[in-house]
Amino acid sequence: MRAALLYRARDLRIGQVPDPVPGPGEALLKVRAVGICGSDLHYYLDGCIGTAQVQDPFIMGHEFAAEVVEGGLLPPGTLVAVDPAQPCGTCEWCHTGHHNLCPKVRFVGSPPYSGALTEYITAPPENLFPVPAHFDAATTALLEPLGVAIHALDLARLKPMESVAVLGAGSIGLLLLQVARQCGAGQLFAIDPINYRAEAARKLGADGVAGTYEAILDWTKGRGADVVLEATNSPLGPQHAAEAVRIGGRVVLVGIPEGDHFTLNASLVRRKGLTIKLSRRMGHVYSRAIQMVQSKRVQLAPIATHHFGLEDTPEAFALQAEYRDGVLKSVIYPWGGER
Repeated sequence: MRAALLYRARDLRIGQVPDPVPGPGEALLKVRAVGICGSDLHYYLDGCIGTAQVQDPFIMGHEFAAEVVEGGLLPPGTLVAVDPAQPCGTCEWCHTGHHNLCPKVRFVGSPPYSGALTEYITAPPENLFPVPAHFDAATTALLEPLGVAIHALDLARLKPMESVAVLGAGSIGLLLLQVARQCGAGQLFAIDPINYRAEAARKLGADGVAGTYEAILDWTKGRGADVVLEATNSPLGPQHAAEAVRIGGRVVLVGIPEGDHFTLNASLVRRKGLTIKLSRRMGHVYSRAIQMVQSKRVQLAPIATHHFGLEDTPEAFALQAEYRDGVLKSVIYPWGGER
């Protein structure tokens, strides 16, 4: 079968790989749509995220929709969202409900576990979430990043009418913005230095948008926002979040910084008495993500701006990495026909 293979940084090729063989109890899935995530871009640009390094030709892609072919508990033809995380279920963190922190997790699309930028894949039945009949493949694929946003807001413990600032208006930032509104945010601000992304935040409900975090201090008359959700790829993002949040406020770090390091001034966060949480992937939130889309409380279609066939995956990654043509999220269709 065909697959998009990353050989090394910026070296992405279409090639042939063996068809997957389902293990005991696993379902065989036909991949319908795959969203390009910011973490995929880190692998594409750097060949790694921290210690997770691309050693051999590797298939990326962890936010995806698929159709059941055989196996599992669902009838063939069922469109499903697929949770890419397969925690061990036996460690301390799994037993205490923190499956997203499982150190033994098998995560689809993170080395050495092949991802979904291919034609077929397998998955355990507990990782499959059937969607309403009117959901298309792109919508279904974007339930995974929506789940990341829901989990981050769970960590933020937002109170009604608190002010929220989102740093970074990429796809995750735009989802954080919308979920924060549904969680009761009062004033909602978005910061992004790229004009078209800031404008997308405005269209999706931000009360104020700007290119730099200092605007948050202007809008709040120097006080800062109650909660800052950081979703950038900049090593300076956490520091900017700490500057923009109020004394005693809360910061949730969602972004993955370039170079695997970030800057944070110790005296600033100590003197402000900040609560800082780091968000890793998501918990059990797919059912809520589906409900949010079904009830039209969150818009996914405006985020999926570009659509490609599998053969055009290298072009899609280059476009996304270079912020060209107003791209927010590129969606790959391994079997075509849905663009």
